[in-house]
Amino acid sequence: MILVGIGSNLAAPGYESPLATAAAALERLPSWGIEVVRRSRWYLSEPVPRSDQPWFVNAVLAVATRLGPARLLDRLLSVEAEFGRSRGERNAARTLDLDLLDYGGKMSDTVRLVLPHPRLQERRFVLAPLCELAPEWRHPLLGLTAEELLGRLPAAAQPVRVHVDG
Repeated sequence: MILVGIGSNLAAPGYESPLATAAAALERLPSWGIEVVRRSRWYLSEPVPRSDQPWFVNAVLAVATRLGPARLLDRLLSVEAEFGRSRGERNAARTLDLDLLDYGGKMSDTVRLVLPHPRLQERRFVLAPLCELAPEWRHPLLGLTAEELLGRLPAAAQPVRVHVDG
């Protein structure tokens, strides 16, 4: 299973909201060779680390592609750029964030590509939608399921599920 996290807390130019931006990016992925097989529902979550920037809308996707992990990462970054994402300050507000979370259990630890995503197990905004999508998914390094990882997180504000058609 190939897993991608999607998030937004700023509307991209031409879109009315972060949710509209993320939904449009989903529709655009197939033209980049990335088929969305399944998607969790949308969740609202506080920025990490906490700040005064707007809350994020997040989901987790199961995707299919012929692209290898490094090429897939390149495509995800290209889609981000297409939606106005500019990389600069770490943890800054963004129009679109596409994170390669896992690529079929493959492991990589290079400057360019770390798999599984290095902070996946620390992020409630990833684990909550991942538990909805694939609760029995196992972290390739830790061996724990998504549900077990979510259960180990310290008590904190839960992401708020957003019900959206589609």
